[in-house]
Amino acid sequence: MNTFPVSISLSSYGADLVRERGQASFIELLAKAGATRIELREELLTGEDPASFSQAVQQHDLECLYSSPMELWDAGQSRPNPQLLPTLQRAQAFGAKWLKVSLGYFTEHCDMRQLAACLEQQSVRLLVENDQTSQGGRIEPMQRFFDSVEQLRAPVSMTFDIGNWQWQDQSASTAARLLGRHVTYVHCKGVARRPDGKLIATPPTATDLQSWQQLMGHMPHGLPRAVEYPLQGNDLTWLTRQHVQVLSRLSHTQQELSYV
Repeated sequence: MNTFPVSISLSSYGADLVRERGQASFIELLAKAGATRIELREELLTGEDPASFSQAVQQHDLECLYSSPMELWDAGQSRPNPQLLPTLQRAQAFGAKWLKVSLGYFTEHCDMRQLAACLEQQSVRLLVENDQTSQGGRIEPMQRFFDSVEQLRAPVSMTFDIGNWQWQDQSASTAARLLGRHVTYVHCKGVARRPDGKLIATPPTATDLQSWQQLMGHMPHGLPRAVEYPLQGNDLTWLTRQHVQVLSRLSHTQQELSYV
């Protein structure tokens, strides 16, 4: 059976635990669990040293992606977020090959040529993710942005977060059909509504996994896919390995999946 690369977003282990242990402490765990990529979370950084983190990632044969909560476009501004360049440089210092950000307030007045010129000077590739906000979590702004990316052939691709569309009542299947060709990374999460009405990320059900397979049918084959849902238990290595194995087999060309 073909298997495909799996990433782990370190937010999956819970903010408190990750800040307590430090993100570098999860590198060996992910390697033992069979993950391909570690997604470092800027908002969870404490005292991590970029050089030693980068070295440890390389020693364990992992890829690294740097996730930042920054928005690419600030409200009312035509130029890209001034924090983009220092964030790209910070990602590179940590050994990341990719920087993931949110779209922000993209309009037809945004200077895409300046964005493209900035990125062409950087080795770190930019990924723009649909988040949970009204400005960055709806299909239409993402479509307009990636149409501009395509026209300029800018070095930008999409992180498709399967669950985030629900925060803005958007159809993930419609989003996959319209945006799938731009996707190079998939964030996987189930979504449930608590009694108080708040949406939360959850581990996938068998129904979720079947749905994710269908969504991937609109995207390039064999994309890296990430766990971005709670991984909580006494044996985190074992638990992570189980979910890596499930997601690594997830492909729209396959008809059956066994779930942990």
